[in-house]
Amino acid sequence: MENLGTQLSQFLEPIAAWFRTLNTPEPIVHWGHPVMMAIVAFVMGSYVAYAGWQGRISQDKDKQIKSRADHRKLAPLMTLFITLGYTGGILSLVMQNKPILQSPHFWTGSAVVLLLWTNGLISLSGFGGDKPVLRMTHAYLGTLVMLLLIVHAAFGLKLGLSI
Repeated sequence: MENLGTQLSQFLEPIAAWFRTLNTPEPIVHWGHPVMMAIVAFVMGSYVAYAGWQGRISQDKDKQIKSRADHRKLAPLMTLFITLGYTGGILSLVMQNKPILQSPHFWTGSAVVLLLWTNGLISLSGFGGDKPVLRMTHAYLGTLVMLLLIVHAAFGLKLGLSI
């Protein structure tokens, strides 16, 4: 696994070298990813999760319709921003000459991205022809992602403080 991490770092090094020429202050390189991702994960993600659940459980039909529409609009953007942030986090490690694949933060981030895209595909499938089990899977998988993001943030804080 270490060899794969080294190869990935070498592959990304030319991009990291270009970003280093921008002379971005070290605190931004070091803490920019966590600050921006915290906003996406906890502000946007919390609302996306809330809207998704309100679309499922609200007794008010108007609120249900609005919540589902909000969830449908924002969830793909959140997935995109988290995917881009994941890429930025990896690049930040390469810029700081740190190993990529060795931290639990990398692995929880990878799981988050994989689960978000899986959940998006479930939705894009029309929930398999509007199957209740896939709608339920989508809801609980999204909730699992939010819980995993909390664990991911804790690992990220530990990683950030260690480098």
